[in-house]
Amino acid sequence: MHTVYLGLGTNLGDRRGNMDTAMRLLGERVGYVVRASSLYETEPWGFASDNMFMNAAVCVETSLTPRGVLEATQAIEREMGRTAKSTDGQYHDRLIDIDILLYDDLRVDEPDLKIPHPLMREREFVMRPLGEILL
Repeated sequence: MHTVYLGLGTNLGDRRGNMDTAMRLLGERVGYVVRASSLYETEPWGFASDNMFMNAAVCVETSLTPRGVLEATQAIEREMGRTAKSTDGQYHDRLIDIDILLYDDLRVDEPDLKIPHPLMREREFVMRPLGEILL
């Protein structure tokens, strides 16, 4: 089994419901959710929006490869209504965002998959919930 830490964010619709749904689907499709952080309300980062974000981090035990986790989380995002990922520093409102933050002590540097997440240390909305659940 592998340990993966994921960051979750939402700023549209029923934010608490979005987080609950995402965590349930992660448990069904990625692996056993060992720990989940508190929910944090935060300002949008990297773009202007009238909608506050709700953020959290989860620790999941998984048998999936990093690529498998990416595919599963992207499928969850699509199923929940996310139509496009942020690219080239262009951020926007979203129903759900699930980012792979850490996967064991692995380093991955592929065009569509970077582990550890390259911007996580710059984002308090990631580091605060992650710090709450890190072993």
